[in-house]
Amino acid sequence: MKVGIINVTGYAGVELARILHRHPDAEVTSVTGRSQVGQNLKDVFPHLAAADLPIEEELSGSFDVVFSALPHKASAEGVEPLVRDGVRVVDISADFRLKEVAEYESWYGVTHPCPDLIEDSVFGLTELHRAELQTANLVANPGCYSTCAILALAPAVKAGIIGPDIIVDGKSGVSGAGRGLALGTHFSEVNEAVSAYSLQGHRHMPEMVQDLDLLTSDKVRLTFIPHLIPMTRGILDACYANLKDGALPTGDGAQAALLDLYRDFYANDPFVRVVDKAPSTKHTLGNNDCIIYPTLDARTGRLVVIGCLDNLVKGAAGQAVQNMNVMFGLEETAGLQALALYP
Repeated sequence: MKVGIINVTGYAGVELARILHRHPDAEVTSVTGRSQVGQNLKDVFPHLAAADLPIEEELSGSFDVVFSALPHKASAEGVEPLVRDGVRVVDISADFRLKEVAEYESWYGVTHPCPDLIEDSVFGLTELHRAELQTANLVANPGCYSTCAILALAPAVKAGIIGPDIIVDGKSGVSGAGRGLALGTHFSEVNEAVSAYSLQGHRHMPEMVQDLDLLTSDKVRLTFIPHLIPMTRGILDACYANLKDGALPTGDGAQAALLDLYRDFYANDPFVRVVDKAPSTKHTLGNNDCIIYPTLDARTGRLVVIGCLDNLVKGAAGQAVQNMNVMFGLEETAGLQALALYP
């Protein structure tokens, strides 16, 4: 299967190249970059020493699937001709995630270049949209925060055990901001500090609401506050919601029933692990797992769910490859069976 990568020189793009290099059914045959055109991929990224490909200005050749790791708007402009020509595309940007064009334009401050393509796109949270992905021609890979939060909350929302008011406290490593240079991600600014940002609304929040609303007749009312943590990779979301009266057994059986609910929900999902104690982001470093720990605060009657993942793998490139596997009827785990790096 021939694969192209648009913008291989960003963090998500180079992670795609790393993962696809070991994929048994896929061959990357052309890559582009907005910088370093004309150089060889293995020279720009020495850890990809076996990837002997020139970085081109435009993709060359024919493809079964193309991944786009461009920023929003530029990505839609780049993939539009491919989609219209019948090439299957996985877009890692936000351009096709939100189904309401006006909402997208409000959150991202741009006019959508090809709004007619949104209707036929599939939100690429594999665990919740697997059936739709099998016939999808355009997949909108979710945001990293969104992936973690939706997976952490979906079983509880679907089962109707919580009320609609939800709080998500998110924490991300610095690579989530991308590879571009900026004062806000400068080492001296970030190191030994934790900071909250986007307090008036983060762009991943409408994705969370959109997908969770599909699971319930209640309208989700979600507050999401992200934080920047001085580490390279990782997302950790702490999610809080009030339990409905009688939603779970009382006493010692409540936690067991909650774990059973979550494990049953994800019984057929190879990359979601429901665990018995709170996970660390190190437990997902470099792999495609999302680890979830649901628990109860008996004093307040509140559900607490901790979710974590690697923002560049399950939160970006790994999930994109997982989506590709489903789209082409391959083993869902193909190319993604790496263990986490520890410590």
